[in-house]
Amino acid sequence: MTARNEIVSFINEYLKSEIIKDSSQNGLQVEGKDDVKKIVFGVSANLEFFKRAVVSGADMAIVHHGILWSDSPRVTGVFRRRVKFLLENNINLCAWHLPLDMHEEVGNNARIAEKLGLKKLESFGEYHGVKIGFCGVLKAPLSLKEIEDKIGFNANTIFDFGPREIRKIAVVSGGGQDMFRAAADAHADLFITGSAEEFVQEYARETGVNFMAIGHYNSETFGVKALMEVVRKKFKVAVEFIDVENRL
Repeated sequence: MTARNEIVSFINEYLKSEIIKDSSQNGLQVEGKDDVKKIVFGVSANLEFFKRAVVSGADMAIVHHGILWSDSPRVTGVFRRRVKFLLENNINLCAWHLPLDMHEEVGNNARIAEKLGLKKLESFGEYHGVKIGFCGVLKAPLSLKEIEDKIGFNANTIFDFGPREIRKIAVVSGGGQDMFRAAADAHADLFITGSAEEFVQEYARETGVNFMAIGHYNSETFGVKALMEVVRKKFKVAVEFIDVENRL
């Protein structure tokens, strides 16, 4: 058993939460029990995730997408039901958004780069004055299919207008499609992100850079799983990853 505030303070410091401006209210979002025996980890806070957390016996839930943002709604409708469920079950809800994308060890982008075996890593993709992604080079060239296999997810969207043999890859997880332009400027052969927008097809064709979106949710499973292992080793708590699968 570990004090809630000790866990929250450790993660805030470990992820360097104050480094970047974020629309998420990072850290403790809903206060529950003072002491924690079990923590569940997941990508997004929603009622289905909370219900599974209760079944698992969790005292705390840690997610990438929380329920409190800079434009958080009035406490009505879906938002009210989510808050009510957490309070009734005395569960702490914590969220870390951009700090868990950009972290150099457990961040989504760092973990994707590691799965691909990228070398000569450089920070990439500036957001609010801070670079949140990574760009690196493969030891040996790979095809798009081989890259999908290494990541472990089939892509939702691929535009293969770039080199067939891919060496240099830029990565920004989640809704990072706007960083595609920076990937082209960095002379990447492939840009990997979570989501796609209308412009990316023709931008890929015109720049000759491959584009791959593996799903917003899928691209952000890596960080919470890595953070879970850090917390498991640091504190005397049980941990579990809850996967509410989402192909988008």
